[in-house]
Amino acid sequence: MTAIPLRHAVIEVADAKISFGAVKALDGVTLRILPGECVGLVGHNGAGKSTIVNVINGGLSPHQGTIACAGEPMQRYGIAAARANGVRCVFQELSLCPNLTVIENTRVMHRTLTGWGWRRRAARIIGDKLDEIFPGHGIDPTGVVSDLSIAERQMVEIATAFSQVAQPVKLVILDEPTSSLDASLATQLLDYVRRFVEAGGSVIFISHILGEILSTSDRIVVMKDGKVVAERPAGKFDEHSLVAAMGSVVKGRHQEKRINDTAGLTPLLSQPSRRGKGLAFEAFAGEIIGLAGLGGHGQTDTLIDLYLARTGSWLRGRDAEVAFVAGDRALNGVFPLWSILKNLTIADLAGLSRRGLVSEPAEANLGQAWKQRIEIRTQDLGNPILSLSGGNQQKVLFARALATPAPAVLMDDPMRGVDIGTKQEVYAILRAEADKGRTFVWYSTEMDEICLCDRVYVFNNGVIVAELKGDSVTEKNVLAASFIGAAA
Repeated sequence: MTAIPLRHAVIEVADAKISFGAVKALDGVTLRILPGECVGLVGHNGAGKSTIVNVINGGLSPHQGTIACAGEPMQRYGIAAARANGVRCVFQELSLCPNLTVIENTRVMHRTLTGWGWRRRAARIIGDKLDEIFPGHGIDPTGVVSDLSIAERQMVEIATAFSQVAQPVKLVILDEPTSSLDASLATQLLDYVRRFVEAGGSVIFISHILGEILSTSDRIVVMKDGKVVAERPAGKFDEHSLVAAMGSVVKGRHQEKRINDTAGLTPLLSQPSRRGKGLAFEAFAGEIIGLAGLGGHGQTDTLIDLYLARTGSWLRGRDAEVAFVAGDRALNGVFPLWSILKNLTIADLAGLSRRGLVSEPAEANLGQAWKQRIEIRTQDLGNPILSLSGGNQQKVLFARALATPAPAVLMDDPMRGVDIGTKQEVYAILRAEADKGRTFVWYSTEMDEICLCDRVYVFNNGVIVAELKGDSVTEKNVLAASFIGAAA
C-alpha cells in the first residue's frame, strides 16, 4: 500500500490570543488551512473574524500562540512574511488608493512590477484577471479608482489579490467579497473561487450571506466571542444549524406584506420616469419599497435624486423630511475622526438642541437607546467610530437614520457586512416603523431582502422596467424583469 503523504497546512495559527484592554478579541483560536480547500469563517460582528484575519495576513501579532507556514514555525511573521508565503487579503473596507489608476493600484499591491514597461505589464495582468473572474466587466485599467462604482472597486481589489506576479498565490482571504456585488457578479466570483480551489489554491471565505458560505465552502468554522465554537464539513451544516452555532435563532422569512389601495392618495415620494422612459416612481406612507435589478443600473441615482429633491434648500425646516443610509460607509457614511456617539446623532442635532445648543444628556440618552436596540458592540460610545468592526459601523449609520423623525428613509444597500442576527432584528424594526406610517425605499443586492418588500421597482439600463407587488415579489420574477430591455 502506498502511503498518502501528509499535506502541510498553507498556514496554521495555534492557540492565538489577543486582547485590547479588557476585551479578548481572540481567546485561544486555532485555525488550520490546507491546500485545495475553501474554509468558510462565520460569526456575528465582533466575534473575532477580522482579528484572526489580521493575524494570518501579518497585520497583527498574537500576544500568545504560534504561526506556521507549510509546516515551518515562523519566528517573525508580519505582512512581508505573509505575502512571501502566498497570502493575500481582500478587505471588507476596501484598501485601494482612490486617487490612483487601476494600473497604479496593481503596482502598489505587487511591488515587483518595476522596470521599463511596468504599466503595460500591470495593465495586462489586471485586465486578464478581471476578464477571468468577471467576464464582461467593462473596467478600464487606465481609469482612476475614484471614478469607479463601489462594486467595480470591489472587483478590482478581488482581481488584484488573485493576480500572480512574482510569488505564487496560495491563500486568498475574502472578507465579505460580495457585499457590493449584485447576484450575477457574485455568481461569477463564487464560480471562480471554486475553480481556484480545485486547482490547489486555498480560500478563507467570510460572509454574512449564509447561502454563499454553505454552497462554496468545504469546511466551516464558527466563531463567537473570540473563540472557535464549531468546526465541521460544510455538508454537516444547514442554515438553521449554522445560525444556531453562531448563537442566534432563525426566524421565519415570511412577513405579512402591505398591499395598499393607493387610488386617490398623494405619494410621499415621487419621481417621473427617467429620461422619459420606463415607469414613474411613487412611494406612499407606510410602504417598504425595494429597488432591484443588476447593480449600477440607476438604483443609487434614484435614491440620490429623491434625497436631493427634499433637502435641496439651505433653509431647511427643523425636522428632516428624509434620512439617508449610505452603502459606501467609508466614502459617504462615517466621519472617521468622530466618536461613535457623534456619528450616530449628527442627523438629529435640531431635535437634540435647546436654544441653539446640543443637550449632552439628550444626546447620550439617544445614543444609549439605539446602542441597546440595535446591539452596537462597544463598551463606550465615546470611542472612535473606526474602533468598531465594519458591520458595527453600518449599524451606527442605520441607527443614525432611524433616530431622526424623518417620515421617509432612503437606504442604499444598508446591510453590507451586518450579521444574520442583527439583520433579523433590523427587518423587524423596519416593519414596525412601516406599520407606524414610516416609508422606506430600499436598494439591496441581496435577493432575500428584496423579497421582504411590499412593492419592488426593477431597474434596467437606468430606468424602471417593471413593478412587482405583494406575492409577485419573488426571486424568479425579479431576475426575469432585470433582463428586460429598457422601455422605448
